[in-house]
Amino acid sequence: MKLSLRLSAVALGALTVALTLSGCGSTPVVDETAGWSPNKLYNEATEERNAGNFERSATLLEKLEGRAAGTPLAQQAQLDKAYTHYKASEPAQALAALDRFQRLHPASPAMDYALYLRGLVNFNDNLGLFGALARQDLSERDQKAAKESFEAFRELITRFPESKYAPDASARMTYIVNSLAQYEVHVARYYFSRGAYLAAINRAQSALSEYKDAPALEEALFILVRSYDALGMTQLRDDAQRVMKASYPNSEYLAQGFKKKDEPWWKVW
Repeated sequence: MKLSLRLSAVALGALTVALTLSGCGSTPVVDETAGWSPNKLYNEATEERNAGNFERSATLLEKLEGRAAGTPLAQQAQLDKAYTHYKASEPAQALAALDRFQRLHPASPAMDYALYLRGLVNFNDNLGLFGALARQDLSERDQKAAKESFEAFRELITRFPESKYAPDASARMTYIVNSLAQYEVHVARYYFSRGAYLAAINRAQSALSEYKDAPALEEALFILVRSYDALGMTQLRDDAQRVMKASYPNSEYLAQGFKKKDEPWWKVW
C-alpha cells in the first residue's frame, strides 16, 4: 500500500511539473484586429476575398458582424459572408448565411440582392464546377437546385420588379425552364433508346404539358412519333406527326432522326 501511494505521489508531481512547463511555454493569442474600425475590417475582408483568401475574408466578416451589431454594416457583413462562401464554391454555407439574413432582416432594403444571390448559388450548384469539362449540361443533372434557383428568382421578380437584378434573374429563369424541359426529354430519349416506349411517351408528354415554347419540345414530339410507331399505334403516331409538322415545319428530326450530341445546348453564364 505504501509503495502504491509513493508511486501516485511521484506521478502527481511529474504531472504538476509538466503542466507548469506547458503554461510557461504558451503564447497568448493576440487578435490583430482588436483595434480596427468597422470600416477597416470591411475593407480588409473585401481585399482578402478579391485575393482569393475566402476563409480569411469570412472570418473578418464574422468579426465585423459582431462589432457592428444593429447597424446596416452588420447586415452588409452577413450578405458579404454569403457571397464569399458562394465565391469559394461552398453553397451550403452560402445558403445558411442567406437563411439567417432573411430570418433576421425580412424588411431589409437589400432583400432583392439576397434573393438574387440565393438564385445564383443554386444556379451554379446545379451547373456544377466541372459540368463544362465533363460535357454535361444541366438537363442531365439533378434538378432540385434548378427548381430552387427558379423559385428564388421568381420571388425576386414578383416582389421587386424594379430591382436592378430583375433582368438577369428573368433571363436565368428562361434558361432554367428550358433546362427542366430538356431534362424531361433527356429521360424520354433514354427510355426510347432502351425500348421502354411507354415510359418514353410519358416523359415526352410531361415535357409538352408542363413547359411552353422550350426548344426541347421539338424533340419531345419526335420521341412521341417514334415511340407510337414502335408500338404500332399508327393513329397516335400520325396525330403526333401532324402536330410536329405544324409546329416545326422545317424540323430536321423528321428528315434525319435524332441529332448527334456533340456540344451542350446551354449557355454558361
